[in-house]
Amino acid sequence: MNAPAYRHILIIADIEGSSGCGSYRASSFLTRPWAKACAAMSRDVDAVVKALFDAGVRRVTVKDFHRTAYNLLPEMIDRRAAIVCGYRQGPVPGLGDPGHADGVMMLGMHAAAGTGGFIAHTLTSRLASLKVNDRPLAEVELFAAALASFGIPTLFFSGCPVACAQARQRIPGIHTFPIDKSVPPEALDADRWRRGLARSTVKALSNRTTKPYRPQGPFHADITIRDGAKAAAKMADRWGFERTGARVRLDAPDMDTLYNHLIRLCYLPPLAEKTLPFSLMLFNAMGWLGRLWVRRQLKLFPAIDTLTAFLYTFIRF
Repeated sequence: MNAPAYRHILIIADIEGSSGCGSYRASSFLTRPWAKACAAMSRDVDAVVKALFDAGVRRVTVKDFHRTAYNLLPEMIDRRAAIVCGYRQGPVPGLGDPGHADGVMMLGMHAAAGTGGFIAHTLTSRLASLKVNDRPLAEVELFAAALASFGIPTLFFSGCPVACAQARQRIPGIHTFPIDKSVPPEALDADRWRRGLARSTVKALSNRTTKPYRPQGPFHADITIRDGAKAAAKMADRWGFERTGARVRLDAPDMDTLYNHLIRLCYLPPLAEKTLPFSLMLFNAMGWLGRLWVRRQLKLFPAIDTLTAFLYTFIRF
């Protein structure tokens, strides 16, 4: 078999478009449905990882990118893959250093805020809508543009049909594979769907038409904060962003600047940004403890599960 064109694949994994998430509650931290969704998300990733290695890919790095970024259960995923949990400061916000990946695949993603997809949002559900240059902005654009400066093209995307359509509209030549979210997880033939997902990712290894995504600015973002003017004031005024009532306007010369503005708006008070290494450490610790809770809920470890999980995590990684 001929070697694939891409030798090191970076996977960005989210939960809303995965096989085990059938409701907002299943995407929410420390809920029983979320614990089950974490296991299903891990099995989805495992199916793709195995298929990519079988196809000749030499390295696969998986970045967990949902909420606390501690949703994936590494013990359920092929050990040949490097699993990266938690958030990093840079050079790509949240993701950290993408290393020497030469292609990225996005699994389990969702549609843009204010659109009709399953649990549609961009970065946070606190944004009721987010339009940039008069069209909805999806996370596939933000992440693809952030990785473009490293020369990494976005080859593949999976999520609900609306999310897949948005990815195809934004990233020319990208391969997509949808999941029918009208079917509850317990009624979905997950194994069959995972086989189709895995085959599609392998097919995407032949994708040589998709280029690194470099949209040209300037960019003008019009944002509506879901909880109204008071919440908008708390989020925007601390940074001096332009605001009228519940609407916030951001202007940026390029996508990297826009991405950083959005992170400040959605997640970072000025004090947290000034103490970012410490803030990230605390947030990542919360996520790590949440994953221990998932393991206990799923009975993946015996009574000494906390110590076992601690040792497993730090010996392996």
